[in-house]
Amino acid sequence: MSSSPVVLIAGVTGGIGSDLARRLTAAGWQVAGYGRSAEKLAALRVELPALHTLECDATQPAQVEAAVAATVAQFGRLDAYVHCVGSILLKAAHLTKLDEWHRVIDLNLNSAFYGLRAAVGPMQTQSRGSIVLISSVAAQTGLPGHEAIAAAKGGINGLVQAAAASYASRNIRINAVAPGLVDTPLAAPLLGSEQARAFSEKMHPLGRVGRPANIASLIAWLLTEDADWVTGQIWSVDGGLADLRPRPKA
Repeated sequence: MSSSPVVLIAGVTGGIGSDLARRLTAAGWQVAGYGRSAEKLAALRVELPALHTLECDATQPAQVEAAVAATVAQFGRLDAYVHCVGSILLKAAHLTKLDEWHRVIDLNLNSAFYGLRAAVGPMQTQSRGSIVLISSVAAQTGLPGHEAIAAAKGGINGLVQAAAASYASRNIRINAVAPGLVDTPLAAPLLGSEQARAFSEKMHPLGRVGRPANIASLIAWLLTEDADWVTGQIWSVDGGLADLRPRPKA
């Protein structure tokens, strides 16, 4: 059995998940990933033949547990788990329907809890592991119309810090990355016109939206032994949006 580290990426066909899969495959990792679309999984597997793919709905805990078990059965262990499942909903609270609220919480917070809960099982047996969840700049600064997603991602931040404390004694590190707006298929509706893109770019102090590589490169580092003294952290990768208020351009 190979000694190369094993990672399971949830939402592997998305913009960030697929970039991370390419990056870790090139670095010699054994990479498994799950998603809901068989067609998207097959297309990614054409590009990355060594990728072990699994059909799984991240909002169904039994399916998530089965995906983790299948990964361990395939590779013999699980060294890292990355949760790249999520959604974007921009609506003020009074405009948000209850089914929309429940869906945002299910896709972003519940699914992350299911993934973490399943992944720490084999990691506790091994007494090592690294887990990375995706938060958002919306959980760190007030942005209008972000009530549902801010609540879900704020829950991610609390989950990361509590779980990092719970599992530190087992040498399981748990962190989150909090992006601003990233140019992915998920964000395409927000960047669909030149005017919309210009507005979004102007929101970020660096004057541009993020690339999947900006997020995936940090996640990849958090999984390595170079980051083996890092846990319980929420890493902002947001073009300065959460914390900076630059001078207006003349």
